[in-house]
Amino acid sequence: MERSFGFEKGKNMARSENAAKPRDATVLLGSALASNLKNKPYPPGRIKIAKAFISLLEQKEFNAITTAEIARNAGVTEALIYKYFADKRGLLHQVLEEYLEQVLVQFELDLKGIKGALNQMRKLIWSHIHVYANNRVFAKILFLEVRNHLDYYNSETYGLVKDYSKILLDIIEEGVQDGEIRDDIPAKLIRQVVFGSIEHVCLTSVIFRREISPDELTEDLCKFIFSGIEKKQP
Repeated sequence: MERSFGFEKGKNMARSENAAKPRDATVLLGSALASNLKNKPYPPGRIKIAKAFISLLEQKEFNAITTAEIARNAGVTEALIYKYFADKRGLLHQVLEEYLEQVLVQFELDLKGIKGALNQMRKLIWSHIHVYANNRVFAKILFLEVRNHLDYYNSETYGLVKDYSKILLDIIEEGVQDGEIRDDIPAKLIRQVVFGSIEHVCLTSVIFRREISPDELTEDLCKFIFSGIEKKQP
């Protein structure tokens, strides 16, 4: 079953399941955003602000970054930040939103041609961990910077997170219907276990900048999760 998330495809290439060595997070996140911004009529000043902000997030915590510092690194006036974004947190949400759009497009490509709910789940788990392994600024924003503020849960950015969450739920429900996944465990609970497990095994590595191996973690997580949800054939 092919899934469409309603996003325009950029020049994204489907990734292989061989884990690449982690690269500089700012370069990767900036590259993804730059690709996305090419399709949007954003002024150069706005793009400079977003790229400067991403670069600063690689170096320090969100609360330690000032709008004056962002403006100085972007080569623009501080007033321009407030012209394009309501405030610094609005800038944070916008950067996350634009990258989430890229992630959703990539996940759509990753799942194309894969048959079977468990195979799709395995690929989605690998893709999810791969994002955290290779885009540490994105992971840092999602894990540490936005979830402790209520305004995030009312934002368009969180709407994209829910769109992604729905992808996994659809896969699980399809697996139940096709007899691959047990029907005596709520699909939403399985989704929570999958996402919770991914975040738990990646969180400390993101915080302490340790290496993350998508291949190894995916294999271990799938053994653990699938052993509990896979429907045993008579």
